[in-house]
Amino acid sequence: MRNVTGLFMLSYLIQATGLMGQTLPATGSTSLWYAKPADKWLEALPLGNGRMGGMVFGGVRTEHIQFNEQSLVTGTTQKVGNYQPFGDVFVDLDSAGPVRNYRRELDLQHAVHSVRYESGGVTYTRTAFASFPDQVQVLYLTASQPGRLTGVVRLTDAHGAPVRIDGNRLTATGTLDNGMAFESQVRVLVSGGSVSATPEGIRVVKASAITVLLTAGTSFDNHAETNFSGPHPHDRVTSALDKAAGMTAEQLKARHIADYASLFGRVSLRLGQGGPSAVQSTAERMAAYGTGKADPALEALLFQYGRYLLISSSRPGGLPANLQGLWNNESKPAWYSQYTTNINVEMNYWLAEPTNLSECHRPLFDWVNNLAAVQKRSADPALKTRKGWIIYSTNNTMGGTSAWHIHRPGSAWLSQHFWEHYCFGGDKTFLKNQAYPLLKEVTEYWVDHLVEAPDGKLITPDGWSPEHGPGKNEKDTGEYPGVSYDQQIVYDLFTNYIDASRGLGVDEPFRKKIDDMRSRLLGPQIGKWGQLQEWMQDLDDPQDHHRHVSHMFAVYPGRQIVPAVTPAWAKAALVSLEARGDKSVGWSSAWKINLYARLREASRAHELVRRLVTPRDLTKTGYVEDGGSYPNMFGVGPPFQIDSNFGYTAGVTEMLLQSHAGEIDLLPALPAAWGEGEVTGLRARGGVTVALRWKNGALTSTTLTAGRTGLYAVRYGARVKQIRLVAGRAVTLNRLLL
Repeated sequence: MRNVTGLFMLSYLIQATGLMGQTLPATGSTSLWYAKPADKWLEALPLGNGRMGGMVFGGVRTEHIQFNEQSLVTGTTQKVGNYQPFGDVFVDLDSAGPVRNYRRELDLQHAVHSVRYESGGVTYTRTAFASFPDQVQVLYLTASQPGRLTGVVRLTDAHGAPVRIDGNRLTATGTLDNGMAFESQVRVLVSGGSVSATPEGIRVVKASAITVLLTAGTSFDNHAETNFSGPHPHDRVTSALDKAAGMTAEQLKARHIADYASLFGRVSLRLGQGGPSAVQSTAERMAAYGTGKADPALEALLFQYGRYLLISSSRPGGLPANLQGLWNNESKPAWYSQYTTNINVEMNYWLAEPTNLSECHRPLFDWVNNLAAVQKRSADPALKTRKGWIIYSTNNTMGGTSAWHIHRPGSAWLSQHFWEHYCFGGDKTFLKNQAYPLLKEVTEYWVDHLVEAPDGKLITPDGWSPEHGPGKNEKDTGEYPGVSYDQQIVYDLFTNYIDASRGLGVDEPFRKKIDDMRSRLLGPQIGKWGQLQEWMQDLDDPQDHHRHVSHMFAVYPGRQIVPAVTPAWAKAALVSLEARGDKSVGWSSAWKINLYARLREASRAHELVRRLVTPRDLTKTGYVEDGGSYPNMFGVGPPFQIDSNFGYTAGVTEMLLQSHAGEIDLLPALPAAWGEGEVTGLRARGGVTVALRWKNGALTSTTLTAGRTGLYAVRYGARVKQIRLVAGRAVTLNRLLL
């Protein structure tokens, strides 16, 4: 709590100065900064309040914010459609002469974007942020001399809706082909100078400061029982904007920082002794990193960037982060920029619990509950089940499907997140009312669907290993019995159900039935070249370098394969993982970091860390099977997928802390490249907050703070001790766990 309190105190001290352009000094692991404006979308920097997203370009003559709102989708409850861009805000300034000392920065500690430059003897500053408490995006422009800001503020709509100009307000209102109404509004407030409406937009003349407020909304209602249709957004958008206009930019910023820092400030990470400081721009650091130079602080920056992006794209009451989080500028984005359940949406939330962002997990639960309701009432015969429910591979905000390939284990994989939320938080009410009913319902489906093989093993009769068949043919989406991916997910589901039933003390007869069925499931098999088989038959090709590693679910995010418990399976998984290779899209590399970390292969995990931090060529805009980072540190592939960022953060966490095998495992996969460092605020299952310090590659101390009193098994290397922790009382141990 001391760190969070300190952040609040410092934040409010900054506000007291009234200097909106100033933020905390940038550090190598909490700030992205650049010495020139963004020319392309993948150079712009993202802002988000969980519902609205903005990409800020930082231009000198023209500032440009391309914005999105999470519910603007062309689909329906039957058809997936596409996530849509909403519009753009431009501020065209009457520019002076040449520019000196330009800097644009995204401060992750406060979720504040800033631009600063000098021109004609005047210092110009801009501050931008997206506020969750006030549901607006704010752009605040100032100059060091009064009356030096003159220009036009413009709003455009991505769907051609006309823009109305009324005094200091711009409004764009329209309707998508699916009947969804949408509206965006901008208000322009000035200090000094004058404001007038013109055909081009809102004209500002000789102001000393300009505040641009933006908000947007749709008629989407996040409830299946309303068929996701709500009232026109005009009143809601107008009310939010008018309320924000009644506060100063300083007040809005203070409220934004207090809210955001209460989440982001829970975790800090330092890797290495230092590395390049804020003197070097992010672009310079990435370029040097790409030549092979070490920069542990840059690796820590990408870790914290993942947390920043999750806070910015997934807040309670809203929708979960989609394939691009919130940020999209294309009317037909790759894979609809919606929710693919054979890895991608799940990967988006791997970091939520262990990096202390439990609240950000909640939108996923709401979406899953809505998804279940839509699938169960669907007229599609492929979705008909006697018990439980199943899904297609890709679905939209309303449960509408791409109609490409039934993904039977999808609902089981999604249910894992409900169980994990309980494991980390211990909320019995959540377990009873949300997690357990879902786990039982999906378990009942698999009880009904499994078949007995000739040898007595229970197998899935019609499985699929995403996204290829045993012949490596991308079009081979046939169904095969006993596929390892399906078997492992069902094992995980049954295990979670058994633990949940036991934890609540309910349904003992059914629990015993599931326990018996779990023992009869076909388990992981080792093939002829020592590999973990992907198929029930020994069909694996050692030259198969497919991006999906579906048959290693049992290693991560599952818990069926643990090196200390199942060493033969773990060894076989490592053989398969090495054969698959490293070269792949970003999210695949991110999954492999987690897998190598679980297999305690620290150096191999770090090789994948390096792969994801390494900058990639912006000119390669197609499907890029060479995951890395774009100039704004968005994950590559294709052309941007946010699960790469989220999976990376989860992977770094697994390298530093694991807790899936009944133990709090400290530094299980610490690479030599991170010989010194410290982390605070990570979470372990059982509700324990963990801080770690290490030097020369060895633990020096750990501080454990439990949310619930009890005995906890703590491991460091080969040493395991039972430690009694009292709720709320921190306990510090050395490398001997004393």
